[in-house]
Amino acid sequence: MTKIIGLTGGIGSGKTTIANYIKSLGVPVYIADDEAKKLLYDATIQEQLKLVFGETIFENSILSKEKLSKIVFNDASKLKSLNSIIHPAVKAHFEKWLENYKEEPLIVKEAAILFESGSDKDCDAVITVIATLDDRITRVKSRDNISKEDVLSRMNNQWTDEMRMEKSDYVIDNIDLAKTFAQVDEILKKIVNH
Repeated sequence: MTKIIGLTGGIGSGKTTIANYIKSLGVPVYIADDEAKKLLYDATIQEQLKLVFGETIFENSILSKEKLSKIVFNDASKLKSLNSIIHPAVKAHFEKWLENYKEEPLIVKEAAILFESGSDKDCDAVITVIATLDDRITRVKSRDNISKEDVLSRMNNQWTDEMRMEKSDYVIDNIDLAKTFAQVDEILKKIVNH
Protein backbone atom coordinates (compact mmCIF):
# COMPACT_ATOMS: atom_id res chain seq x y z
CA MET A 1 0.00 0.00 0.00
CA THR A 2 1.25 3.49 -0.88
CA LYS A 3 2.52 5.50 2.07
CA ILE A 4 1.43 9.14 2.04
CA ILE A 5 4.06 11.45 3.44
CA GLY A 6 3.02 14.97 4.37
CA LEU A 7 5.60 17.69 3.79
CA THR A 8 4.93 21.04 5.42
CA GLY A 9 6.57 24.14 6.81
CA GLY A 10 5.99 27.83 7.15
CA ILE A 11 6.15 30.23 4.24
CA GLY A 12 9.75 30.55 3.03
CA SER A 13 11.01 27.48 4.91
CA GLY A 14 12.16 25.84 1.67
CA LYS A 15 9.60 23.03 1.48
CA THR A 16 9.17 23.47 -2.28
CA THR A 17 12.94 23.12 -2.81
CA ILE A 18 12.79 19.92 -0.76
CA ALA A 19 9.70 18.72 -2.64
CA ASN A 20 11.54 19.26 -5.94
CA TYR A 21 14.55 17.35 -4.61
CA ILE A 22 12.29 14.44 -3.57
CA LYS A 23 10.68 14.55 -7.03
CA SER A 24 14.18 14.31 -8.58
CA LEU A 25 14.62 11.02 -6.67
CA GLY A 26 11.65 9.59 -8.59
CA VAL A 27 9.09 9.95 -5.80
CA PRO A 28 5.71 11.34 -6.96
CA VAL A 29 5.06 14.71 -5.29
CA TYR A 30 1.76 16.57 -5.09
CA ILE A 31 2.17 20.31 -4.50
CA ALA A 32 -1.12 21.33 -2.89
CA ASP A 33 -0.45 25.07 -3.07
CA ASP A 34 0.14 24.92 -6.85
CA GLU A 35 -3.06 22.96 -7.36
CA ALA A 36 -4.98 25.39 -5.14
CA LYS A 37 -3.76 28.30 -7.29
CA LYS A 38 -4.94 26.51 -10.46
CA LEU A 39 -8.30 25.73 -8.89
CA LEU A 40 -8.87 29.46 -8.29
CA TYR A 41 -9.57 29.67 -12.03
CA ASP A 42 -12.18 26.91 -12.01
CA ALA A 43 -15.59 28.38 -12.98
CA THR A 44 -17.44 26.78 -10.03
CA ILE A 45 -14.82 28.03 -7.56
CA GLN A 46 -14.95 31.52 -9.06
CA GLU A 47 -18.72 31.64 -8.60
CA GLN A 48 -18.25 30.76 -4.91
CA LEU A 49 -15.52 33.41 -4.60
CA LYS A 50 -17.87 36.04 -6.07
CA LEU A 51 -20.56 35.11 -3.54
CA VAL A 52 -18.16 35.41 -0.60
CA PHE A 53 -15.82 38.24 -1.66
CA GLY A 54 -17.86 40.12 -4.24
CA GLU A 55 -16.90 41.42 -7.67
CA THR A 56 -14.12 43.65 -6.29
CA ILE A 57 -11.57 40.80 -6.48
CA PHE A 58 -12.08 40.64 -10.25
CA GLU A 59 -10.63 42.98 -12.87
CA ASN A 60 -12.30 42.76 -16.29
CA SER A 61 -13.84 39.43 -15.19
CA ILE A 62 -10.38 38.05 -14.32
CA LEU A 63 -9.58 37.09 -10.73
CA SER A 64 -6.96 39.37 -9.16
CA LYS A 65 -4.93 37.13 -6.84
CA GLU A 66 -3.27 40.27 -5.52
CA LYS A 67 -6.61 41.77 -4.40
CA LEU A 68 -7.73 38.44 -2.95
CA SER A 69 -4.41 38.07 -1.05
CA LYS A 70 -4.71 41.58 0.40
CA ILE A 71 -8.16 40.71 1.76
CA VAL A 72 -7.45 37.25 3.18
CA PHE A 73 -4.02 37.94 4.69
CA ASN A 74 -5.41 40.89 6.62
CA ASP A 75 -8.55 39.19 7.92
CA ALA A 76 -8.43 35.72 9.50
CA SER A 77 -12.16 35.14 8.99
CA LYS A 78 -11.85 35.92 5.25
CA LEU A 79 -8.89 33.52 5.01
CA LYS A 80 -11.02 30.86 6.69
CA SER A 81 -13.78 31.51 4.14
CA LEU A 82 -11.33 31.15 1.25
CA ASN A 83 -9.93 27.92 2.72
CA SER A 84 -13.45 26.48 3.13
CA ILE A 85 -13.93 26.94 -0.63
CA ILE A 86 -10.48 25.74 -1.75
CA HIS A 87 -9.67 22.87 0.65
CA PRO A 88 -12.49 20.51 -0.38
CA ALA A 89 -11.57 21.06 -4.06
CA VAL A 90 -7.86 20.38 -3.40
CA LYS A 91 -8.72 17.28 -1.35
CA ALA A 92 -10.87 15.90 -4.20
CA HIS A 93 -8.14 16.73 -6.75
CA PHE A 94 -5.49 15.00 -4.60
CA GLU A 95 -7.60 11.84 -4.31
CA LYS A 96 -7.95 11.70 -8.11
CA TRP A 97 -4.19 12.32 -8.52
CA LEU A 98 -3.42 9.56 -6.01
CA GLU A 99 -5.26 7.02 -8.17
CA ASN A 100 -2.36 7.22 -10.65
CA TYR A 101 0.22 6.25 -8.03
CA LYS A 102 -1.37 3.28 -6.25
CA GLU A 103 1.61 1.06 -7.06
CA GLU A 104 4.21 3.47 -5.66
CA PRO A 105 5.78 2.62 -2.27
CA LEU A 106 5.38 6.25 -1.22
CA ILE A 107 4.20 9.63 -2.42
CA VAL A 108 4.65 13.08 -0.91
CA LYS A 109 1.94 15.67 -0.40
CA GLU A 110 3.48 19.13 0.06
CA ALA A 111 1.16 21.62 1.73
CA ALA A 112 1.88 24.82 3.64
CA ILE A 113 -1.20 24.36 5.79
CA LEU A 114 -1.20 20.57 6.10
CA PHE A 115 -2.24 20.65 9.78
CA GLU A 116 -4.60 23.63 9.53
CA SER A 117 -6.53 21.92 6.72
CA GLY A 118 -6.66 18.56 8.54
CA SER A 119 -4.79 16.86 5.66
CA ASP A 120 -2.24 15.46 8.13
CA LYS A 121 -4.87 12.90 9.18
CA ASP A 122 -4.52 11.26 5.73
CA CYS A 123 -0.72 10.95 6.05
CA ASP A 124 1.32 7.98 7.27
CA ALA A 125 4.09 10.36 8.39
CA VAL A 126 4.67 14.11 8.39
CA ILE A 127 7.90 15.99 7.74
CA THR A 128 8.15 19.64 8.81
CA VAL A 129 10.74 21.96 7.30
CA ILE A 130 12.06 24.79 9.44
CA ALA A 131 14.42 27.69 8.74
CA THR A 132 15.47 30.87 10.51
CA LEU A 133 13.02 33.76 10.47
CA ASP A 134 15.53 35.98 8.63
CA ASP A 135 16.07 33.35 5.91
CA ARG A 136 12.34 32.87 5.49
CA ILE A 137 11.63 36.61 5.22
CA THR A 138 14.47 37.10 2.70
CA ARG A 139 13.29 34.17 0.54
CA VAL A 140 9.65 35.26 0.44
CA LYS A 141 10.46 38.94 -0.17
CA SER A 142 12.58 38.08 -3.20
CA ARG A 143 10.30 35.28 -4.46
CA ASP A 144 6.99 37.14 -4.20
CA ASN A 145 8.34 40.69 -4.52
CA ILE A 146 6.51 41.81 -1.36
CA SER A 147 7.42 43.83 1.72
CA LYS A 148 8.67 42.43 5.02
CA GLU A 149 5.34 43.51 6.57
CA ASP A 150 3.41 41.47 3.99
CA VAL A 151 5.61 38.43 4.68
CA LEU A 152 5.05 38.75 8.43
CA SER A 153 1.31 39.17 7.87
CA ARG A 154 1.24 35.88 5.95
CA MET A 155 3.35 34.16 8.61
CA ASN A 156 0.93 35.33 11.29
CA ASN A 157 -1.86 33.44 9.51
CA GLN A 158 0.04 30.15 9.70
CA TRP A 159 0.91 27.81 12.53
CA THR A 160 4.26 28.42 14.24
CA ASP A 161 7.21 26.06 13.68
CA GLU A 162 6.79 24.84 17.25
CA MET A 163 3.14 23.91 16.66
CA ARG A 164 4.03 22.00 13.47
CA MET A 165 7.09 20.30 15.00
CA GLU A 166 5.03 19.03 17.92
CA LYS A 167 2.73 17.13 15.57
CA SER A 168 5.38 15.96 13.07
CA ASP A 169 7.25 12.68 12.81
CA TYR A 170 10.38 14.28 11.32
CA VAL A 171 11.87 17.78 11.25
CA ILE A 172 14.31 19.08 8.64
CA ASP A 173 16.39 22.10 9.61
CA ASN A 174 16.89 23.84 6.25
CA ILE A 175 20.03 25.92 6.73
CA ASP A 176 22.60 24.32 4.42
CA LEU A 177 21.22 22.71 1.24
CA ALA A 178 23.68 19.79 1.13
CA LYS A 179 22.90 18.93 4.76
CA THR A 180 19.19 19.41 4.11
CA PHE A 181 19.23 16.92 1.22
CA ALA A 182 21.19 14.45 3.37
CA GLN A 183 18.47 14.74 6.04
CA VAL A 184 15.82 14.10 3.38
CA ASP A 185 17.64 10.97 2.14
CA GLU A 186 17.91 9.63 5.69
CA ILE A 187 14.24 10.27 6.49
CA LEU A 188 12.98 8.71 3.25
CA LYS A 189 15.13 5.63 3.90
CA LYS A 190 13.63 5.31 7.42
CA ILE A 191 10.07 5.68 6.08
CA VAL A 192 10.55 3.11 3.29
CA ASN A 193 12.15 0.59 5.68
CA HIS A 194 9.66 1.17 8.49
